[in-house]
Amino acid sequence: MATIDIHPHSAVDHHDEHDHGHEHHGNFWTTYVFSEDHKVIAKQFLITGMAWALIGGILSVLFRLQLGFPDANLSWLKPILGGWLTPEGKIDPEFYLALVTMHGTIMVFFVLTAGLSGTFSNFLIPLQVGARDMASGFMNMLSYWFFFASSAVMFTSLFISTGPAAGGWVIYPPLSALPQAISGSGLGMTLWLVSMALFIVSSLLGSINYITTIINLRTVGMSFTKLPLTIWAFFLTAVIGILSFPVLFGAALLLIFDRSFGTSFYLSDIYIGGEALPNQGGSPILFQHLFWFLGHPEVYIVLLPALGITSEIIATNSRKPIFGYKAMVGSMLFIAILSFVVWAHHMFVTGMNPFLGSIFTLLTLIIAVPSAVKIFNYVTTMWKGNIIFTPAMLFSIGLVSFFLTGGITGVFLGNSAIDIQLHDTYFVVAHFHLVMGSASFFGMVAGIYHWFPKMFGRMLNEKLGYIHFWVTFVGVYLVFFPMHYIGIAGFPRRYYSWTNFETFSGFADLNFLVTVAAIVTLAAQLLFVFNFIYSIFRGRMASANPWNSTTLEWTTPRLPQHGNWPGEIPTVYRWPYDYSKPGAKDDYIPQHIPYSETPESNLPHENELIKLEGVGGSAIVVEEKKH
Repeated sequence: MATIDIHPHSAVDHHDEHDHGHEHHGNFWTTYVFSEDHKVIAKQFLITGMAWALIGGILSVLFRLQLGFPDANLSWLKPILGGWLTPEGKIDPEFYLALVTMHGTIMVFFVLTAGLSGTFSNFLIPLQVGARDMASGFMNMLSYWFFFASSAVMFTSLFISTGPAAGGWVIYPPLSALPQAISGSGLGMTLWLVSMALFIVSSLLGSINYITTIINLRTVGMSFTKLPLTIWAFFLTAVIGILSFPVLFGAALLLIFDRSFGTSFYLSDIYIGGEALPNQGGSPILFQHLFWFLGHPEVYIVLLPALGITSEIIATNSRKPIFGYKAMVGSMLFIAILSFVVWAHHMFVTGMNPFLGSIFTLLTLIIAVPSAVKIFNYVTTMWKGNIIFTPAMLFSIGLVSFFLTGGITGVFLGNSAIDIQLHDTYFVVAHFHLVMGSASFFGMVAGIYHWFPKMFGRMLNEKLGYIHFWVTFVGVYLVFFPMHYIGIAGFPRRYYSWTNFETFSGFADLNFLVTVAAIVTLAAQLLFVFNFIYSIFRGRMASANPWNSTTLEWTTPRLPQHGNWPGEIPTVYRWPYDYSKPGAKDDYIPQHIPYSETPESNLPHENELIKLEGVGGSAIVVEEKKH
């Protein structure tokens, strides 16, 4: 029987035989466009994701203008929106729903999934595990170009005469299953489904590559207990994606059948314009089960990479070992498992059995435990640390803040009795934008600030970074915190206009505040884009290890070529968080430094208990393990 050797030693020996750093020479197309170098592919994901982030942000500002200035004449937008404005200068109600749909789709899938995970999984996995490249460079290239094709199809849908998809980003049937329902259910919805099919292929190709690389191509000495938390996060994210995205693919395929081939998977007893359709026996609730079986793991497909990035940045800039490494890994593993058994908390109002609802309530509240572990470990890592407030560190702390405040509101929504009152109100919008959207976005931006020197060999402007952080941080809270209050009052989400409801007339000022804050926050992102582009060409030159970090990517040259290391790949001896070791010369010891090259007599040995005499003679027992 054939066996597969997944020991990191043999994998590295094989990989060194193909030292891409010495033999890879290509033309412009193979170097920058159809590249198989994981670093170039990461930059392609990053720049495409940033472009989509700007488009998604602009769409959100457009529908916020309608909500914040309900009496304003928006005719000045006619050159952009054309026929999607009414003669009175208002956004057309159907197009308003299309704006909401496209904003959600773009931000969840194209920015926070592909832009975040696609960028940093590609860039960091080979560099941090000690590999020349991904397991399959060709599959990696295909992963990006399937994403690009998906992006092109989705972008095209913005310009068709009937408008883009307009069923909400969750595309619930029957609205999405009946092309004749509204204009946004026609060609725009078909393009949405085609785009998502291409996107799922991209995601699966990438996830298979990430998992294979982490298992098979680790350098000598890089055991799983020596992996940085970023790699653990990317690994578990890829596992979640492989298990959940095919379910969405199946749901979308059945939806295509209902739309185009006369089936009734999701349709039954439908009337349009008084005319009965022949569909019988289907259930739109089936689609919700299938969608949310991906939809809730998707929250952690988005969050886990950001949490992994934050772990790395907080430890580095606190100049302390990460607190509770094994607890952090365990909490991520627990989150990954629980993410598959809580999906129906999105469906408490569908008429599900109350007993079943109580089960999902319990599971949903349990998932708060590993999340709280991560918050505790972040705060404890920073406690009494020699903190360096780089822009990356500030954005990481901002992520912790959003993860905490947004997570607390999740306790409300996870309770079925309360969720029935808050479902489809702005309370839900505020919750997931804080805990998922803003937290993950801050993790992505923190990663850009931290690894920009390794990506481009230059430094981002710190002063612009500080302005970017404070305007964005305050702006996000001003946008989403008021939504909790109007949501508790019953303010419904996805409504084109609220002025017809006397009950909500008292929230005009809050809607105005939210809209202005959204505009200012978007402007801050334009400042970041300027900083990003300017620094690529004119930024201050970076050193090979500007943050004095311990992980392997900083042992490469300032601008690593295809193959990453010009000579042998370093051997790993340590865990990735040897900061401020007692007795060490520097406040950091890279992973590839052998124990023989450090003053071992001054360092604690494995499982050694050190008794430190405290104030008043009391003894404090500290257990420090050599990793």
